[in-house]
Amino acid sequence: MSYALIRPALFALGPETAHALTLGSLKALQQIGLVRPPPASAAACARKVMGIAFPNPVGLAAGLDKNGEYIDALATLGFGFIEVGTVTPRPQRGNPRPRLFRLPQAEALINRMGFNNHGVDRLIENVHRSQWRGVLGINIGKNFDTPLEHAANDYLECLRKVYALASYVTVNISSPNTRGLRDLQGAAPLDALLATLAQEREALARRYARRVPLALKIAPDLDTGQIEAVAERLREYGIDAVIATNTTTARDGVAALPRAHETGGLSGAPITDKATDVIERLARALGGEIPVIGVGGIMSGADAREKIDAGASLVQLYTGLIYRGPELVTECLDTLCGAHA
Repeated sequence: MSYALIRPALFALGPETAHALTLGSLKALQQIGLVRPPPASAAACARKVMGIAFPNPVGLAAGLDKNGEYIDALATLGFGFIEVGTVTPRPQRGNPRPRLFRLPQAEALINRMGFNNHGVDRLIENVHRSQWRGVLGINIGKNFDTPLEHAANDYLECLRKVYALASYVTVNISSPNTRGLRDLQGAAPLDALLATLAQEREALARRYARRVPLALKIAPDLDTGQIEAVAERLREYGIDAVIATNTTTARDGVAALPRAHETGGLSGAPITDKATDVIERLARALGGEIPVIGVGGIMSGADAREKIDAGASLVQLYTGLIYRGPELVTECLDTLCGAHA
């Protein structure tokens, strides 16, 4: 059944209710064998990024499956990689509801979820239970009540716990929904955090005889000087990739729409160009030394192509799936690598 036919019924529900219903239904169908992973991607789809072999360049962004509960079900949609989280050391409920809002006229979402998750230990249990053996990213953050001066301790705890299970680990310092988190993108805090994580990663690599890549996820609300400073620190501390971008706090192009006044991060079509511009400037600053993973406003295969043309090596989807459904994955694959199955 086409997603376009069922979307009106889903959009008649509250966003979080529809989210849970969609993922729960997909999981149920997968468990009884009515949906299965697609055939392996053609060789033309394969990419090697961060030293990892990706079967195709289209991934799922963090946020859709915060606790790693739906990995096997999401794998049936054809992603080349799946990123789960953001996960924190301790479980937390996130911000009060309502905290997720649709702006359908703009094909956008505003969320102020606040890293709601069941904690890193529960995520690890879920990953162990999953059968999928594809490329798995795990996105880590800090608890809302951990002071910024102790934030590194939260990231270290998560890194140590997920290291053995992750294909790569993403350090999320760019959500606008945890008070003060984006301050970690400043020069001095970022220096301290990346130095600490890089040192711990080397110790973990020796312990497990395996070097797990680290990626940093940044906001779209950085100016050129800030982007160049981030690029410099990525090089200095041996970070393996940068994910650009998270949601924006700006309301360009949507300010007059219902719900646009809600606090939180804006995603979807209104940030397509903004995210692509950051990718382009970041890729230029990095000079090809560190790969960029492009995310933000990919609503079509053409949008995915623009991210790649701007300098991204891989792309990730989230809000586009809410508006386009699984067909978006297929369209992006067809655009980026032709016949993919």
